[in-house]
Amino acid sequence: MTLLNNDQLTNLLHTLYDRTTEPMFFFGAEGEIISMNTAAQQIIEPSLYEKMLQGEKDAICLTCRGYTSEEEQMTCVACFMEKPEKTLSSFQLYLETKDFGIQPYSATYQFLDEEQKISVLMLRNLTKQTQTSEMLHQKLRMQQVILAQENERKRISRELHDSVAQEMLSSLVDLRVLKYMGMNEKALEKLRQTEGSLMRLLDEIRHLSVELRPAVLDDFGLEAAFRTHIKGLEKNYGLYVHFDSELGDQRYNGAIETVAYRIGQEAILNAMKYAHVEDVFLTLKETDGHLQIQISDEGTGFDVNDFTPQGTGLGLYGMKERVELVGGSLTIVSSQQGGTTVQADIPLKKERATSENHNS
Repeated sequence: MTLLNNDQLTNLLHTLYDRTTEPMFFFGAEGEIISMNTAAQQIIEPSLYEKMLQGEKDAICLTCRGYTSEEEQMTCVACFMEKPEKTLSSFQLYLETKDFGIQPYSATYQFLDEEQKISVLMLRNLTKQTQTSEMLHQKLRMQQVILAQENERKRISRELHDSVAQEMLSSLVDLRVLKYMGMNEKALEKLRQTEGSLMRLLDEIRHLSVELRPAVLDDFGLEAAFRTHIKGLEKNYGLYVHFDSELGDQRYNGAIETVAYRIGQEAILNAMKYAHVEDVFLTLKETDGHLQIQISDEGTGFDVNDFTPQGTGLGLYGMKERVELVGGSLTIVSSQQGGTTVQADIPLKKERATSENHNS
């Protein structure tokens, strides 16, 4: 390795100073700006730039909006310019920029010359990193909310099935015993009516339990869960779902199975409510490391480019949000006379899930 001589190194540093995209400010003893590179000039308002060139004291304060301390996001208390001889590295600074308003920067303040009291402030724009971090935190928060929702659905579902439904079944048994205890005809008729009401209520509770969170999804997977759901739709609403699945008893990560099931559930519900059809087509398959679920109908569709939500309008947005949380994509194709097709494409991890990690 050949080391650079002083002239070569000086030329390289000059080139770096001129070409870097990271703003650099050099300060004199009174905090006046004695030099700034092109990147720094580009972010400063022209009127402020002129003031800085005039050697105003603590000129950086004209554009600085504070640094992040342990107590506040933006503060000027104990500013680095108050102790210019102290070197500070990797702190967050906010500047009012020419074109983009207040922007966050990662800053390093270096004291260079004790005799002339020259220091330098070097900045790196953190806007992209901040946006990425915020998007990640938002995604994580949404995942936590959905997980909490699903866990609460599961808890309520099991409470309905294991407690409420069992208590009602016990009451039904007691009512049936009363039939054989020598009651008069009027009382017996009232008993039969009460028994019928309890039977209908018990069916509703069981149906609600399954709708909230089908235990079969956790125990046996997507295909079995959809077959149970479809059977309930046919029985309760007369909707016929043409179901085609290549999955069998294949298991996936719990989050993926939940997303796929909720998308299918919501899309079928939308078809039933708005498409005015008696037949819906549901397809499940795994292709090239992706789980694909498609729901289609031949009923009344809508213009996806000019969509006015019916009802709450949250169904489609909820499906899109859910599938994006597991790294997938949602495609909706629809027309007024051509029906609607909803397809979710979800990437799968290499490792396979078993029923064990669905029951915790």
